[in-house]
Amino acid sequence: MKISVAVPVRNEANSVGELLRRLLDQTRPPDEILITDGGSSDATTDIIAKFIAEGAPVKLIKAGHALPGRGRNLAAAEACNEWVAFIDAGIEPASNWLEALSSKVADDSTIDVVYGAWEPVTDTFFEECAAIAYVPAPAMRDGVVTRPRFIASSLMKHNVWRTVGGFPEELRSGEDLLFMDRIESAGFNSVFEPRGLVRWHLRPTLTSTFKRFVVYARNNIRAGLWRQWQAAIFTRYLLLFAIAVVSALVSPKLLWLPFGLWLLMLAVRAIVSIHRNRACYPARASRNLKRLVLLIPLLATIDAAAFIGSIQWLFFDWFRGQRTTAVEAGDGA
Repeated sequence: MKISVAVPVRNEANSVGELLRRLLDQTRPPDEILITDGGSSDATTDIIAKFIAEGAPVKLIKAGHALPGRGRNLAAAEACNEWVAFIDAGIEPASNWLEALSSKVADDSTIDVVYGAWEPVTDTFFEECAAIAYVPAPAMRDGVVTRPRFIASSLMKHNVWRTVGGFPEELRSGEDLLFMDRIESAGFNSVFEPRGLVRWHLRPTLTSTFKRFVVYARNNIRAGLWRQWQAAIFTRYLLLFAIAVVSALVSPKLLWLPFGLWLLMLAVRAIVSIHRNRACYPARASRNLKRLVLLIPLLATIDAAAFIGSIQWLFFDWFRGQRTTAVEAGDGA
């Protein structure tokens, strides 16, 4: 069984070297590593070139400007082996990650796709609160702690990638969810391997979290997945807006009511998140209180990013698409 590992990168000078070292030091090393650079302006390609010069089984594909979906597609297209594993820069695979995924296939030849386990890095208090705020809480399945499927910890037959048409290439995020949905719809046999563990770094500040979720929000709508996230946020704030309008009409002095309800909503969501993650992140009441204080502005930041990203979609994607359609219709007439 030979395995190719596909990695999309862009400006990952701080993490690509560590990822390559971890992949090359695997208990079951990959037979080749294909890295697609999507237009890095830092030292990313220089670091990769150094590994290649030292004889590592690494191939660099320079794609110009390329989003993650195109990066993965270009790498998978040049893979020489029957099996392709996907991982991202900034991800820390356990030393036996690839061995665990491949051993699952060795035990059952009917398997087409193996999804590994993953967990967020929570080395700081902010990262811990971020994980509680927006990372799906783990669940028990057959006595094993599991999280949702994760493309950056996966192994699949090359034919699976080809059959479903690869990843959507026009999205900055959400392309992995659509790709995995296609695999499920195509009826391929997918399984979970908890020993194939990778660790994922979260955004370390409120500012970087806001910027990342703006991107998520815009591309989530572009991918047609807004009901899975933004719909609930829009509903909550529409209700608050209605209460604010009624309060203003009755008496301006009542405008404290929607503001108070907004804070109460954030506090309740924070408490629910802490409760859902109590097994994963156990803590005393005093630490949970400190978490609550940070979770409220963190959730508010994510909500604001959801609105900004949605507005960006409205102006830069939907309106632009409408104008383009109108122009094309005019030309056709």
